[in-house]
Parts: sequence; C-alpha cells; structure tokens
Amino acid sequence: MNRLERLLRPGSIAVVGGGAFAPNVVAQSLKMGFAGEVWPVHPRRAEVEGVRAYPSLADLPGAPDAVFIGVNRFATIDIVRELAAMGAGGAICFASGFLEAGADDEDGARLQGELIAAAGSMPVIGPNCYGLINYADGALLWPDQHGGRRLKPGERGAAIITQSSNIAINMTMQQRGLPLAYLLTAGNQAQTGLSEMALGLIEDERVSCLGLHIEGFDSVAGFERLAMRARELNKPIVAMKVGRSEQARAATVSHTASLAGSDAGSDAFLKRLGIARVNSIPSLLESLKLVHAVGPLPGSRLSSMSCSGGEASVMADTAEGRSVAFPALSPAHQARVKAVLGPLVTASNPLDYHTFIWNDRAAMTAAFDAFVAGGFDLNLLLLDFPRTDRCSDADWAAACDAFEAALRANGARGAIVASLPENLPEPHAERLLEREIVPLHGIVEALDAAEAAAFIGKAWSRPPASALGGVHAGSSDKGEGRVVLDEAEAKRLLRGAGLAVPQGARAASVAEAVAAAESLGFPVALKALGVAHKSELGAVRLNLKSAGEVRDAAAALLPLGTGLYVERMVAGAAGELIVGLTRDPVFGQAMTLGSGGVLVELLKDSDTLLLPAARAEIETALRGLKLFPLLDGYRGRPKADISAAVDAILAISRFVVEHADRIEELDINPLIVCNEGRGAWIADALLVCTPTSPQEGD
Repeated sequence: MNRLERLLRPGSIAVVGGGAFAPNVVAQSLKMGFAGEVWPVHPRRAEVEGVRAYPSLADLPGAPDAVFIGVNRFATIDIVRELAAMGAGGAICFASGFLEAGADDEDGARLQGELIAAAGSMPVIGPNCYGLINYADGALLWPDQHGGRRLKPGERGAAIITQSSNIAINMTMQQRGLPLAYLLTAGNQAQTGLSEMALGLIEDERVSCLGLHIEGFDSVAGFERLAMRARELNKPIVAMKVGRSEQARAATVSHTASLAGSDAGSDAFLKRLGIARVNSIPSLLESLKLVHAVGPLPGSRLSSMSCSGGEASVMADTAEGRSVAFPALSPAHQARVKAVLGPLVTASNPLDYHTFIWNDRAAMTAAFDAFVAGGFDLNLLLLDFPRTDRCSDADWAAACDAFEAALRANGARGAIVASLPENLPEPHAERLLEREIVPLHGIVEALDAAEAAAFIGKAWSRPPASALGGVHAGSSDKGEGRVVLDEAEAKRLLRGAGLAVPQGARAASVAEAVAAAESLGFPVALKALGVAHKSELGAVRLNLKSAGEVRDAAAALLPLGTGLYVERMVAGAAGELIVGLTRDPVFGQAMTLGSGGVLVELLKDSDTLLLPAARAEIETALRGLKLFPLLDGYRGRPKADISAAVDAILAISRFVVEHADRIEELDINPLIVCNEGRGAWIADALLVCTPTSPQEGD
C-alpha cells in the first residue's frame, strides 16, 4: 500500500492531542468496531477512552498508518515533520488558521508553506477539516458524532468528499437509505488535493460511486486522471460545484465574458470529463443512490406510474424542459396496457393506473408488467408510504411486490419515488435497495438523479475528450497589458488565417468610405470603428445600396469612433450566432457559443466548451441552442448551412488555440449562418491581445 492508501484504509490509527476533540476520535473508532490498533498520544495521560496512551510519537509501537492531529496550528508543524520522518502513512490536520484565514492573518500563509515542507511526500488532508470516516473498515479519524453505519460484509457504498465539514456531518445524518463507504473532508487542500483524495477512494472495490462537493478544483490534470480512472472502473462521479452566483468575471469590453465566467468554465470542464453536476445536497444524494444501484443509464427515456392523475401531471410537468422525458407509448404498447387496465383508463406516459386495482397483487403485477415492457431506460413508480405511528402500511406491500415482479420479468431498472421525502422512511428505503429497487426521495430530486445518470451514460458512450493539460491557463494583466484591436485589424488577422471574413476596407473620411463601397460593390455595411457595442450606439448601418446612402451614413457615423469600416453585405442570412473565446484562469481557453446579435444576453442561450474542442462537441453544443430549430428549417424556413457553421466555429477555435499565449478574448458577434450552400461569415469581430498581437501569417 502507498502512503495515501494507508491513510484512507489504516491498520493503525494514532490520535495526537487533548481537549474534547482528540478523545472523541478514539471513542468513535472504538464505537464503530475498528479492528486495528488505536494509539492515543498525550504527554500527561495514561489512557484515553480506556485505551493506553503514549507520551510521544517516538514511544509508539511503530509508524502509524493514519494520524489525527488535534493540536493548535503552530504545534501541528512539528508533529507533521516528525510523522513524515518516522514513515507514517498520512495525517488529518484538524487545526485552522492556515491559508484559509485570509490576508489579515500574517501567520496563515507562512504556516501553510511550513506545513507543506514538513510533510514532504506524506499526504496531509486539510488543514481546517474534520477528517475521514471509513465505513467499510470502521476506521474513523473524526472528532465529532456522525449518523452513519458500518457497511455490511460484501456491501458496497458511495464515497463522498466535501470541502465543508458541517455539510459532511449533515450528510451522515441522511435517512435516505444511501449506503456510504467513505466520507472525507478536504479542508483547504494545502498539500493533498481533492482529485488525489478521490483517486485514492475509487480504487477500493467497496466503493460503487463517488460524490464531490467542490468549492475549487485543485488540479485540472488531476481531475482528468480521476475521470478516466472512474470510467475504467465503471464508478460514476456526481458533483455539486458551488459558485454559480460568483461575481468573478474579468473586466471586459466584449459580450463573451458576461456569458463565460468561472462557473461556465467549471460546468464545461465537468461535462467534458463526464462528471454529472447537480445543484443541491438532496439531488447529490439521490443521484448517488441511483448510480450506486443501477449505474449510468443507457438513455433518457423514462416511464412513470401512479394511482393518481394529479401525481401523473406533476411528474409530467417536472420533466418539462429536461434532458430526460416521458415518451409517448407506441400504439402496440398502448393497446397492451389498455387490454390489462380496461377502457376507463387512459394508457399514457406518465400513467394513472387508477385505484381500482390497488392492493390486488395479481392485477397490479399484470398492469405494471404491461407498462414496464416498453423498454424504458428507467421506470418510476410514484408511491408515498403512510406514517406508521398513526396508520398502517400493510397494503403498500402489494404495490412493491408487483413492481419488483414486473422489473424482474422485463430485466428493467426501476425506482420508487416518494413525492414527499419523509414519506419514504429509511427502513423501507433500505429494503427496497436490497430488492434492487432504487428508493428516490422527492420528484424533483428523482428527475435530477435520472438526468445525472443519463448524462454519465451518454458521456461514457463517447470517446474520452482530449486532455486540457492546463495549457495557457491564467491571464495577463487586465489593464495596461491588454490591447483591444478594432474590427478592421481583427478581421485582417482572421482573414489572413483563412477564416471566412467578408471583404472590407478601412476608411478615414466620408469620401474614402464612398470610394471603398464602390470598389467592393453594393450593397455594403458601414460601421464606426473603436466602438465596443455598436448596436446599442447606433454605430452600424446595413444594406446601403448607393453612394448617396453611404455618404449620408458615413457623415453620421464618423464622429462616433476612430474611423469607418466598409464591408460587403452577407446575403441569404438564416441566423446569427455568437462565438466568444476567453481565457479561463483555471482551464485555459474557453469558447462560448450562443444566439447572436442582440439576443445573446436577452435569451441567455449559450453553451461553453473548453479548448481544444472536437467537431462533434461543437455540433452537439450548436444543436442544443434554443436558436437551433430556426437554423434547421423551423416551420418551412430555409435550412441554414449547419456544416459550414461548424466548420467556421472549429476554424475560429483552432486560430485561438494556435495563438493561445497572446489572445485574451475574441468576440465574434454575429457569425452569420447563411442558407444551405452559402456558408457562414464573420460579420463582426473584437480581438483583445497581449501587447504583441498575432501577426498575419503566424
């Protein structure tokens, strides 16, 4: 075993410190039935919680596999140094007051550096964390109470890592039936990052899936290795990444950075890795429960049964706008369901099977079997159990038995969903899991879980994305270190790189604008240069068809900017896109693709990809936009040149990758997508570079 494995799956545990916390670590391991050695270390106590104590680390019988350090931050450094020298497996650093203390604490940053140096190659989890609960072996380096149970022999469970100790405690108190193999708190990841911890956990055969609560990514390459290894081991990962509301966007003159902030980059990164993202703690737990029990879903086709039309409607409404859906029954399937339930029941999906078959095990089995036979990717039975302190739940057994029989007869996956989480008590949930039926708490959370499992299934069906490698992450100075090229210069560079840019010319006067228009040929577009958001300022005039129109427009636009730009009009436009590229401080170059023109921020219709992006990724993102039906011939409209649009976007992304060391932002809005056979053209472009800009032909 390497050192991290020794820390996570210890045969011996040392506990250093006094106070209320360190003794509790000893007590928790004893309570969980840990079979290994527990060695309290205290200079003045003969025993801790009835276990012999040792006055110092040097007095221990050997080098411990795992150590809980429960002393102050200053004393922690020396202890870590001594543990590393004696060959200990690793340590949990409970103390706070390191780098996470902030700039006001002068000691914090210094101590964090000293901690890392003292540890050397010995893994240290934290500081500022509660530590580790290993429910598979009963090993707890944990200073507080918890609500979990030890895994049964042969049982598997989810492993969860969170950067919040309080969230971790709350998760142990869940009564949703999710078996846990590990719970680990990451703290501020001073020396051992979250991805490294996760890699250590998923190698345990008793771990079925991995849940992550992420505040920040420790390593792009580390997460890429984690995602690849999880895929090899068939262990799905579900993440709750906080930061959607973070106002961490660079000062910019383009649309792009208003759409692509740090959260958009995080979202794109998780998608690229095939890690499902959810937005709440309940959805994280339900998603883990689903993939723990049935793994990734092969598709997004769901079925739903309930004995209430109202519940069926709620299920249908909750699925609206999601990537999973309740598809309509085929005529043959519909006929089969009707033959069982009779003419008074509408055979639809979601299905209201009515209450007249309730508690009739044979009738329910026949109905459920007929419905589940539709080959759905996941079958849901909406079933809230009564509270047993005032009611009887005896009649619910028939529904559970019938559903289990139907699933087994069809080799299908199934879940029982309670509309109210409290209406599916933990004993019922655990029994359902034993019967290979997934207990899901809450309708919204159930569909969140189905989306997560379907997303992973779809991601794993494709070849893995190429590694980002962290190339060109970070950013240059946002002030004097940035040069904003005007549209004329930006388009000159793009055209020189072989991109589809209409012919155009710079003009410094009204007369030059007229001459340029006559040379290019009418109709033309005329724009004021040096203006960031031209539409808002009326700095664009389109479809000018004569010298007189150009003359009038030029006289009006010349005072608005630093000059004029005359350009051939693009004919046959079917739609407009934005293609924006910016440098994410963590992930490198990020590309935002969305509805173009003035709709980009109004509709919030965009997707973000990290570069390099494959053609298939770009086409998938394009087809996922709300705008796409318009490009695809909606209601008889001419179809757009989709292939040319993808070609253009791919070429733009390659241009940025080639010049990634110098390009800060590239904002193309709009990219005009023409009718089939007429291509896609860069109609407006803004390029922000470091002082040495890419040169034509570079």
